[in-house]
Amino acid sequence: MIQPSTSPLLRVRDWLFRDRQTGAITIAQWPNLPLWLFLALTLAAWLASGAEPLGFWLAIGADVALGWWAVDELVRGVNPWRRMLGLATLVGLAALVLLRRGG
Repeated sequence: MIQPSTSPLLRVRDWLFRDRQTGAITIAQWPNLPLWLFLALTLAAWLASGAEPLGFWLAIGADVALGWWAVDELVRGVNPWRRMLGLATLVGLAALVLLRRGG
């Protein structure tokens, strides 16, 4: 069992970054399926830029995959940091989609 920290700053660090199941500090993790899909579809969309409508649909797929990852982190993140990362990604993705639509 990990000993609780006594310093307020260390307590905040533990609350924010400590995995609730393993007790390890978790800031980043190896990409899971939705994140790998996002990366692959983003690369494919970039390579297909100018080849419409393929590039458009690949970019939509990348957005969906990133949204899937963000919702998964928001709901099942291992610590508050991961859940906040999911929320921030969802907000950023929504803003990006709105900007693409013109407002």
